[in-house]
Amino acid sequence: MERGLYIAASGMLAELRRQDQIANDLANAATPGYKSDRSTQQSFGQLLLANQRTGQTVGELGLGVQVDETTTDWTPQPLRQTDEPLDFGIQGEGYFAVRTGEGVFYTRNGQFTLSPQGILTTARGDIVMGANGAPIQAGRDGKVDPAAIGVFNVAGPRKVGDNLIAGNAAGQATGQVQAGYLEGSGADPARSMVDMIASFRSFEASQKVVRTLDETLQLAASKVGSLQ
Repeated sequence: MERGLYIAASGMLAELRRQDQIANDLANAATPGYKSDRSTQQSFGQLLLANQRTGQTVGELGLGVQVDETTTDWTPQPLRQTDEPLDFGIQGEGYFAVRTGEGVFYTRNGQFTLSPQGILTTARGDIVMGANGAPIQAGRDGKVDPAAIGVFNVAGPRKVGDNLIAGNAAGQATGQVQAGYLEGSGADPARSMVDMIASFRSFEASQKVVRTLDETLQLAASKVGSLQ
């Protein structure tokens, strides 16, 4: 019976992790260039049960579940027009490169601004890099030539921090930068809400199993032991 508690508890923990992932997608449903995640689950393994007296097979017993991996959908999303001169979207494959205090990272979020020195930066002040790796200087009119912004291929991308992507640069990408556009978020609010409801129901089912087993153990401790 204790094994049943562990199995049900593992299901609850897996759903809690899945809910965190879904909640993050929902929170970034309007974030330009955001890439959505999907979590998959797998069983810990199976026990083959058999009758100890006859050796006859009874069946299999699962040992619980865990989140196997979280995968990111890197598919480019459609661009939406903003008409803001410092908004840039990549039509096709590739990533913007930004230099941070922790090194070079990549992003599809082209919602940029200018530093007091006229250097193109992200909203949090990270420097946007050109094709040659140098900072990009705006013209006297405060505008930036889209062709000056570098678009890079990234090998082994993985999400880190505030909508940033870590990975290894793999040369220039084929995507084209367009001014006055931003890439839409890859998170689908409707799909995320359906997934969240399904996850809550799975969590509640495991919770009911834990409650039922707990009540059964209480009865075993208080009633069975007192029988004459």
